[in-house]
Amino acid sequence: MVERAARRFAVLSDANRLRLLNLLLASGERSVGSLAAELNTSQANVSKHLKALHDAGIIAREPRGTAVFYSVADPSIKKLCQIVCDRLTAQARSEARALGA
Repeated sequence: MVERAARRFAVLSDANRLRLLNLLLASGERSVGSLAAELNTSQANVSKHLKALHDAGIIAREPRGTAVFYSVADPSIKKLCQIVCDRLTAQARSEARALGA
């Protein structure tokens, strides 16, 4: 299980993948083109990161005509992101208070 957890965290260790997950968590589902436009990057770059997230079982993909739509498949990802973001926010506030003192 430790190896599986390490692989999961490795997939989540990329800032671009976290940005994609954030967009998918906020909107429910998006196409590759929509995600690329939002992140101001190429569709090839977005597709590469979506493939890694999909292969890890974190997101689902659904072809519709000529487009492919992606959504978050693993409900634990939202909780995990919230825990990490809440902790980082608290840490940043603590650091800001220390600098202000």
